[in-house]
Amino acid sequence: HFVNTVSPTFLQEIVEGHHGFVEPALRQELANKWHAGCAFGILNAPDTSFKPGTDKYLDRNYGPEDHTVGKRENKCVLQKTLGLIEDETAPILFWPSRLDPVQKGCQLLSDILYRVVSDYWDEQLEVVFVADGDYQGIFRSIVSWHGFQDRVAVCHFDERLEHLAYGASDFILMPSRFEPCGLPQMIAPIYGSLPIVHDTGGIHDTIRHLDVANDSGNGFVFETYDAAGLFWAIQQAMVFYQLPNDLKANQILRIMQSSADNFNYAVTAKNYIDLYEKML
Repeated sequence: HFVNTVSPTFLQEIVEGHHGFVEPALRQELANKWHAGCAFGILNAPDTSFKPGTDKYLDRNYGPEDHTVGKRENKCVLQKTLGLIEDETAPILFWPSRLDPVQKGCQLLSDILYRVVSDYWDEQLEVVFVADGDYQGIFRSIVSWHGFQDRVAVCHFDERLEHLAYGASDFILMPSRFEPCGLPQMIAPIYGSLPIVHDTGGIHDTIRHLDVANDSGNGFVFETYDAAGLFWAIQQAMVFYQLPNDLKANQILRIMQSSADNFNYAVTAKNYIDLYEKML
């Protein structure tokens, strides 16, 4: 009698016909439920192991109040582990999702990777991939061709490295073409790593563009799905990164606290309980 998807916006996108991969009969069934008030979207939540205060894979555990020191120490360990330039002030962009060009938008980054690294060469910007998938070889070729080995690391998926990269990075890259729910964009801000994302599906429900002046937002959101849109969002992230340290730290503290409060099993469970009560 009732149907739920893993985010409110993905459900709405299906009903409105945004996704051609959804069978017409299923779309119609969901639309019928939607208009009858019997279709809902409930976000997933990150696994409880993703907590910077207790994460066993981090070199140094930290929380919102001491994130500056914690992230700096984890950054140095990650850089040394991957053979990157060891500089605690270097911004790190982390790619946490599989390298799938159909859904995850990795081709957008491949189109602009040279420009991103080159434009922020003096800032010693670094990019870390901890992901398997079709585009891994393409990124390895770009790194080899341009001699970016000390700026860009392309690694197979590894649980310890994934956790360390969340703890060390300043931003994650998630330019998904579509995203039913997504978890990296919820995990990252818990660790004080701000998401650079395309506005779609579950990402739309969890990430708002950062507005420092109004103490609102938790990431950098682009709406037009192309390489230029992604590059614009990276530029916005770098503008934030170059703010005075105390101003930046206050925003990250706010975002870490808010993310821990909102992206967890308790919130998800309450939404399911509400749905079950409605059914009864």
